[in-house]
Formats: sequence, structure tokens, C-alpha cells
Amino acid sequence: MNDKIKKYIIPNLPYVFIGVLIGNLGEAYRLSAGADIGQKLMGLMQTIGPAFESLLPGPYLFDWLVALMGGVLLRVFVWQKSKKAKKFRRDMEYGSARWGTAKDIKPFIDPKPQNNVILTGTEFLTMNTRPKNPANARNLNACVIGSSGSGKTRFWLTPNLLQAHSSYVVVDPKGGILGQVGTFLQKQGYKIKVFHSIDFSKSMHYNPMAYIKTESDILKFVNALIENTKGDGKEGDPFWTKSETLLYCALIGYIVFEGPEEERNINTLVDMINSMETKEDDDDFKNAVDYMFMGLEKRNPNHFAVRQYKKYKLASGKTAKSILISCGARLAPFDIGQLREIMSYDEMQLDLMGDRKTATFFIISDTDTTYNFIVALAFSQMFNLLCERADNKHGGRLPHHVRVLWDEMANTGQVPQLEKLVAVIRSREISLTIFLQAQSQLKALYKDHAETILGNMDSVIFLGGREHSTIKEISEVLGKETISMQTEGRSRGQSESYSQNMQRLGKELMTMDELTTMAGNKCILQLRGLRPFLSPKYDLKNHPNYKHTAEADKKNAFDAAKLINRRMKVNPNEIYTTYEVDAAGDTADMDENEDILNYDDVDDPEAFA
Repeated sequence: MNDKIKKYIIPNLPYVFIGVLIGNLGEAYRLSAGADIGQKLMGLMQTIGPAFESLLPGPYLFDWLVALMGGVLLRVFVWQKSKKAKKFRRDMEYGSARWGTAKDIKPFIDPKPQNNVILTGTEFLTMNTRPKNPANARNLNACVIGSSGSGKTRFWLTPNLLQAHSSYVVVDPKGGILGQVGTFLQKQGYKIKVFHSIDFSKSMHYNPMAYIKTESDILKFVNALIENTKGDGKEGDPFWTKSETLLYCALIGYIVFEGPEEERNINTLVDMINSMETKEDDDDFKNAVDYMFMGLEKRNPNHFAVRQYKKYKLASGKTAKSILISCGARLAPFDIGQLREIMSYDEMQLDLMGDRKTATFFIISDTDTTYNFIVALAFSQMFNLLCERADNKHGGRLPHHVRVLWDEMANTGQVPQLEKLVAVIRSREISLTIFLQAQSQLKALYKDHAETILGNMDSVIFLGGREHSTIKEISEVLGKETISMQTEGRSRGQSESYSQNMQRLGKELMTMDELTTMAGNKCILQLRGLRPFLSPKYDLKNHPNYKHTAEADKKNAFDAAKLINRRMKVNPNEIYTTYEVDAAGDTADMDENEDILNYDDVDDPEAFA
């Protein structure tokens, strides 16, 4: 009701008062003596006083009709004039851009500092994505842009980890962030998970196949695997990629749905491909894997793995050999001994990050990108797993918000359909922060989808840089302000004269050269729906929890090696059975069911000949 009063009644109150005055004039006209209009107007001066003794018109209908018509006609007249009037925007002729103020950001800040996302030294954003006023709702996705040395880690990533209000997934080049805040997070009750691609001896185990439950999961994993192992060269004939996809789906389907639990890993996939011998001149030749699928087909002809494998087997011997060579080259990193051991089983528990406070660190090399694609594989699975768990287990929202802080995004592979995922994770209590050196990195990686990804980032923070396209785009987005320009002229001749002119023009709020030379302690924040902010960067030393970091006290340094314990802890109260093993003996007595690659899984393999 209040909104209706403001919208309809209050703007028309002046016309009501004017209408009443016109009604009083009508009463004076009615009371004046005379036979015609001229005589009545002459006598109007004598009756105007009695007519205005009362605020309201007289009791006659004529008086009220005059009042009503006068008010309505005046309102219509003003409305018509306003429609035809020239529109002037004083001091905004060429643009209305300005810097944001503390008043602008105030509705978006939580009164409790620990419940905010740190954006700059003076601007913060509440973790509550469902405020009382829906107009103030913002997602927590962010894009941090800054060249090397601009302080992405010190001024943004580390302070946000010290907030300790969410579960965190961090891509950590060289492992410096874990060493800085790991001890603090442990004391805050966080469960620390580490995947270390530089030193596998300090890494927990990660098995992607542990999270594959359905045929759809297989397709998602295979797509992610192919996208992140295709190399930098120009993509060739899609036939080979599609053929590989068929074979991967078939083999993974067999491993996941038919293999023993201890064999459900990437290592088994590599071993199966290594054992798939082909002969170019003999299309009827059958290898171990062929017999294995023939047995499965006999038991379950409609099995997902069987259907995919039969499509792959349509290839001739020469074509099949080429497909296997391509598969072997793609999976070559998984044949390295250290990586095989790391991927033999799973300790990362990617699907449980939203159930409890967890800090998961993916430590990568900033010089060698050989294993960086594993991060993209893990992230692809993680986003889908968390969304599914939020929907099926927690009624659409995770108990603990999961913040993904993706540093060196451009160097860690590609997540398929990220442009769709980033648009839906907000409602599940998941947010993504990407760190780039320039916007061109995102465009090079995701092509046409880069704009969509950036469009779903409500916060964009520019820490400094010199990349031309990035600076140009930021300058354009900041907009133009209207300024006054004074020009002076001087002419010499027989008589010297001076002139001075004032005019208005538009100027970028911050030009490209100003952005390039921006002070190192300054940054620019763009929050959706608000004016941009030119603010100081957040000083890590000002954070209340800074004293718990390794920088403040070397005793707080976190040692990832202590987190990883490969030795089995013996319980003295438990009874154990010991066995004597002859290491020199052969494996002839091995149970055939212990080896997934034992193709003789039917009674009579000759029946398939």
C-alpha cells in the first residue's frame, strides 16, 4: 500500500489543491451579479472574498465540477508538456560515470567481518547469497586479473583463506599457500587434502574412477580426459577422437561395472590398452580383451560396455591399430610408476567437501605442465559431484559453502561445459574464483564461451597489468564522465584580443594510460549493479589471523610431508595373522578371478572361435 501511495497519490496532490482553488473561483463566478460573462467577471472582485472564506468550494454541483475539471485539465496539460519537453541531464551530457563510495557498498557488507569475502582493502561482500532484500543478492563468483607480481596471492587469495568461513579448493603453484596457511586451517578444524603433482611422495591418492557410478559419469570423464590431453597442435580428423571415445567408454564401463573394486582405476585402463594386440592382415584375430568382452556379451548382451566395444570393433585391423596407438600416446603420463601408485585408490573425497570443513590443495608446477591436466579432471568431477550431492542429499544446498580458488587457471587444463556449471553452482552454495594474468587467456582456452563465463562473475578485480585488450576493455566498461573544458585564445594585431570559452565533453573515468600506470597499491573493483571502486589492495598484515601464518611466525609453517603417512599404524591391542611368502615362487597358482585382464571368464573360450 505504501508503494501505491507514493506512486499514484502523492504526485497528484498538488493538482488536487489547485483544483480546489479553481473550484473556489467557480463559486465566486457563480455568486457574481450580471447577465452575461463580461458583467460576471466585473463583479467577480466583490464575490471572491466570500468564496475563499472556506477552503472547499460551495455546496453546489457547479462549484465541484469546476474544481474537478480545472484539476484534470491542468494535469493533462502538464503531462503533454512533459512528453514533448527536451530532456536535459545536467553535468551528465556525455556520461555519468563516477567512482563508488562507502555508501554504495554498505548494503552488501555483513556486519561480522569474518562472514565476508574480501574484495579490496575497503570493499567486502557478504557470504549470504539470499539477503532479505533480493535486490542486494550477488553471487560469489569472482575474476581476479593481474599480471605477474601484482599480488594475486598476497593481496587476495591468502586473506580470503584466512577468513575460514567455507570449505576451500585451492590450486597452489609451488605449494607456497599451503605452507603459509595450512597450520592455521588445521587448528580451525579443517580436514586438509593435498594432491602434489611436483613431489608425488607428498601427495594423497586420487582415483578418478572412484567417482564413476553411471554411464553418464563415464561420458563426462572421457570428455574431460580427451579435452585435456589433446595437446596444443591443430586438431585432426574427429574420427580418431570419436573412435577413442568409444574404446574408453567400453573399457571404463567394464572396469567400473564388472571389475573387482581394487582394479577400478586408471592403471587397469592403461593395462587393458597395452594388452590389446592387433594384426593388420588378420581381422579375425582376437586378443585378451576381445575374449573378455565376448564373455561379458554372453552374460549380458545389452551391457553398456559391450555396446560401445562392438562399435569400436567395426574398425579394420589397421584402423584399430592406429586407434590403439593414439590411445597409448594420450594415456602415456598414466604409465609413469609414481603416478600409477598415486592413482591406484582414492583419498581426496571430492564429493564430501560440502559436508564438512575441508581445505583441498592441488599443488602444481609453474614451469612443467605435464600433470596439470589432472586438476581439470578433478574439477570436472568435483563440480558435478557437489551439485548432485546438494540436490540428492541436502535438499539443494550444501551445508558448507565450497569456494574454489583457481589460480593459474589458464595453465591447468579445461573443464568441459564450465560456462554452464558456473551459472548453476550458486544455488548449491558453490562459488568459483578464477585468477588470470589477462582476459585473453580465458578467451584462448574457452573461445566463444569466455564471455559467458565472465558474465557469471558478479565481481571483477583488476590488480594491474599491461595487456592491451584487457586494459582497453576495462577502460570501456568503467564508462565516461562529463567534464568541463576551458579554452583560451589570444590574437595579435593592431589591437590585441583575448577570448575564453567553456564547453563540456566526455572523458573516460580512467584512460588506458592511467590504467597502465596505476599505483601498485591500488586496484579496481567492479561489482554487478554498482559503480566501480578505485580502492587500496587488502594488506595481508591487517588481517586478524595474520599472526597464525608462516610469514608472521616460521613455527606456523605447514609440512605436507607430515600429512602423508604411507606406513600402516599398528594397534598393539589387535591380533594379527602372519604368513610366510616365498618371493622366489612363480604365480602359477594365482586365482584367475584376481586378474581383470584374465580373459578366460567363461568355461569354454573355444566356443567363440
